[in-house]
Amino acid sequence: MTQHTLDINCDMGESFGAWTIGNDSAVMPLITSANIACGFHGGDPATIRKTVALAVQAKVAVGAHPSLPDLVGFGRRTMQITAQEMYDLVLYQAGAVAAFAHAAGVPLHHVKCHGALYNMAATDEGLSIAMVRAVKDLGGRVLLYALAGSKMVAAAQQLGLGVVQEVFADRAYEDNGTLRPRSLTGAMIEDETFAVARVIEMVQRGQVQSYAGKPIAVSAGTVCLHGDQPGALKFATTLRQACTKHGITVAAP
Repeated sequence: MTQHTLDINCDMGESFGAWTIGNDSAVMPLITSANIACGFHGGDPATIRKTVALAVQAKVAVGAHPSLPDLVGFGRRTMQITAQEMYDLVLYQAGAVAAFAHAAGVPLHHVKCHGALYNMAATDEGLSIAMVRAVKDLGGRVLLYALAGSKMVAAAQQLGLGVVQEVFADRAYEDNGTLRPRSLTGAMIEDETFAVARVIEMVQRGQVQSYAGKPIAVSAGTVCLHGDQPGALKFATTLRQACTKHGITVAAP
């Protein structure tokens, strides 16, 4: 019997100023990797510090979650950027989280880009290579979390950077393996039972059905849990229970 291991990552620390987003303190103990917002789509210095502390307390791997500079649009609006700008954005933001992690006595474990920045790089070789270069230049064997089967994964493998392939339980896929844009019908999967079943299928069978019904091959190293979703806590609990039931070990890579 094949033994499967799955990392559960969650976008964290997206509150800023007087605004609270997500339920980080409750969700944190149920995940294994935290992607901490760096201030460009959510988060601020105090929130980064507090979220790193929560992760350390829960023994959760600390990661950076850099974004396009789009606080109003929550980093989900596409912008035209150069490869150099991609490099600068990732290195600058991840470096901030790395500094707070260092102050807390833990290393920066990974980088996972957010929203439009992530989706843009998934299909753009130049942006992917720039992203990978930035993560490599952070040093310390920091991993890249990247959409399974995307150009980000290929770039990391090409340049010798450790990469963890990511899948999504609550997002629909297009036939080419990219995520269905949130602006389209059916982009978000709100049925918790169906979403968890998709995770188990992706881990055990290495495939997921696209929105149109096409089977897509995926390598599921980590699954994303969106911390800003209202049902995040319940979903995380149900997912952990399902992994236990199916003999899937939950651990950070």
